[in-house]
Amino acid sequence: MPVNIKDLTMDELTEYFLGAGEPKFRAKQCFSWLHKGVTSFDEMTNLSKKLKEKLSESFFISVPEIARKQVSSDGTIKYLYKNFDGTFTESVIMQYHHGVSACISTQVGCNMGCKFCASTIGGKERDLTAGEILDQIIFSEKDTGMRISNIVLMGMGEPLDNYDNVIKFLKNVNHPDGLNIGYRHISLSTCGLVDKINRLAEENFPITLSISLHATNDKTRSEIMPVNKKYNIEQLIGCVKNYIKKTGRRVSFEYTLISGVNDKEENARELASLLKGMLCHVNLIPVNSVAESGFSKPENPNRFKELLIKLGVNATVRRELGSDIDAACGQLRRKNTQKN
Repeated sequence: MPVNIKDLTMDELTEYFLGAGEPKFRAKQCFSWLHKGVTSFDEMTNLSKKLKEKLSESFFISVPEIARKQVSSDGTIKYLYKNFDGTFTESVIMQYHHGVSACISTQVGCNMGCKFCASTIGGKERDLTAGEILDQIIFSEKDTGMRISNIVLMGMGEPLDNYDNVIKFLKNVNHPDGLNIGYRHISLSTCGLVDKINRLAEENFPITLSISLHATNDKTRSEIMPVNKKYNIEQLIGCVKNYIKKTGRRVSFEYTLISGVNDKEENARELASLLKGMLCHVNLIPVNSVAESGFSKPENPNRFKELLIKLGVNATVRRELGSDIDAACGQLRRKNTQKN
């Protein structure tokens, strides 16, 4: 059965071409074409007809279909991509003064079960391959005509639950013969898979690691994030400290503010105590209105931020973009699934 050629790294592609009796530079040519968004091998004009026929016997080029596109009044664009097998993936393109950011998915659905997130409703259908993760960047650039300069692995799915494919994606998207997006412009968000964070530390990619914390004690975190029953807060914080020591990189903690659940003064003090002395930043996120969760955002998220700052914690409230187009991960796919 043919393989998606975009799932291969440059090293794997080079190995294939050398094994087929082709010079090494052919791999570079092919890799470059793939990252320009070609939809067939025929578009690779500097490859011979015979070689293109040979490639088509072993590989296919993934081309997701834009099933739905929504544009917000603030310029944010949300894509619902239909994959070759009929599953759906979401991506969000956001425009900032420093460039264009893409929030992309790593799985179809999610198994982590976080109570405030629409992605997890219905569980995980499957992992996305390295090429399918990459396609969200390639075809969003192709459709918008904008150069994406920053990537956030914070869409549908838990990136570290799809570890091998995500690592391949990172290598490919950073490659100078591909999209060449610097590691320092890439953020990876995890709900706290301690064993995988330890593996990621050994990779030593200079990316930004974002930890979805969302609570300051095990009781509350276990109620809203089932992963805490396997890896509690003490284990997670210890692991993150080791990550910082190993990589020298500042870590971002995501904290979704939920009215009456984790937004009290005592929560801010607990959070400041947990993070004391760490090279980190707290990104406060007013909870999205997901009908199934029943959660609501605080009236004044800045109050929590100001208290953290007084307690010596670097904190900001995330700017809300695309609220009029269901830009939060999982919402558009969920609505589409409910219709079908």
